[in-house]
Amino acid sequence: MNRAEFCFHAELNDFLPRESKKVTLTHQFNNHPSIKDSIESFGIPHPEVETIAVNGKAVDFSYPVQDGDRCDIYPISQSVELSPRVSLRPQPEPRFVLDIHLGKLAGFLRMLGFDTLYRNDYPDEELARVSSTENRILLTRDIGLLKRGIVTQGYWVRSTNPHERLEEVLRRFQLLDAITPFSRCIHCNGLLETVTKNSILERLEPRTRENYEEFRRCNSCDKIYWKGSHYEKMQEFIQGVIRNPVVKHL
Repeated sequence: MNRAEFCFHAELNDFLPRESKKVTLTHQFNNHPSIKDSIESFGIPHPEVETIAVNGKAVDFSYPVQDGDRCDIYPISQSVELSPRVSLRPQPEPRFVLDIHLGKLAGFLRMLGFDTLYRNDYPDEELARVSSTENRILLTRDIGLLKRGIVTQGYWVRSTNPHERLEEVLRRFQLLDAITPFSRCIHCNGLLETVTKNSILERLEPRTRENYEEFRRCNSCDKIYWKGSHYEKMQEFIQGVIRNPVVKHL
């Protein structure tokens, strides 16, 4: 029986049982399994991993684990610079697909201008396929879903609080500078475009027609938006996220 040492750093310990957190673990194995399979045997989904160092040298997921190896596994928050640098996956664009448990988070991400797919009836296999074929980051509360082989970009959302979830994702993917508020439809994810009041006049309620002059329309579902009473609350929420992106859960 071969043996290798594994050390999981920072938030990767979230997936380990209490007695296995922040300690060096011994992994017993036959033959030479890939380090990806070995990592997931500990319960850690591979999309959470950013850097792998074996005996001080960077490797990718295909590396066959050898007897006596020392394996250090890092998330993005503690990614280390090794020479030569080995990339585990392409750098993701800030485009998302979310599972059924994250509907409020989907609305928040769209409010901030991020391309976010969400349905309350996505089956797991479709979530994995969309993430893979469209190069979207899969956000989920299902650890098993992240372990699917075709998923390369993904993240297990830790917090159960909707506002903290948003802050968590913004910090994890370093998105504060990419926020473009009110550029997408909260309901369908389509892009919003400015329209003249005259072009939509017949669609407006009398009070809206009287009190507002600036309008946007979704180029996908045709929904009309204006700066109503909810706009200031949304602005206040967005500014709070930008000014104070603190995630207590991590």
